[in-house]
Amino acid sequence: MSRVGNLALIVVGGMLGTAARASLEAAAPAAVGQWPWTTFWINICGSLLLGMLLEVLAAGDDVGWRHSMRLGVGTGLLGGFTTYSAFSVETVGLLHAGAWASGLGYPVASVLIGIASAVVAMVVVRKLRALRTAS
Repeated sequence: MSRVGNLALIVVGGMLGTAARASLEAAAPAAVGQWPWTTFWINICGSLLLGMLLEVLAAGDDVGWRHSMRLGVGTGLLGGFTTYSAFSVETVGLLHAGAWASGLGYPVASVLIGIASAVVAMVVVRKLRALRTAS
């Protein structure tokens, strides 16, 4: 695929991911000084899905459909769905509201649980692949 085609995959995926995130955050906005559950779960789910995607794609070379999936779904869709900017703004908002425990716990929990989610997803995909290969 051409560079323009790759860029189009990223842009379209990013627009869809951003629209999904914005819809969820509009439906369940975080209250001032309260744990931002919507962003938290968006980022955890995004980490889980990205771990699954990358483990599936790791079964072959980064060419053809794998390359397109990595760019369109990984970089575009999941990159737009997850949000470091909102996560950062919400962390600062918690600290400014005086919610120190949440303001310090939110970024730590988000990063640690996000990493754990990605690792769990990768392990599950590996085990499923091994079961499929064994049968």
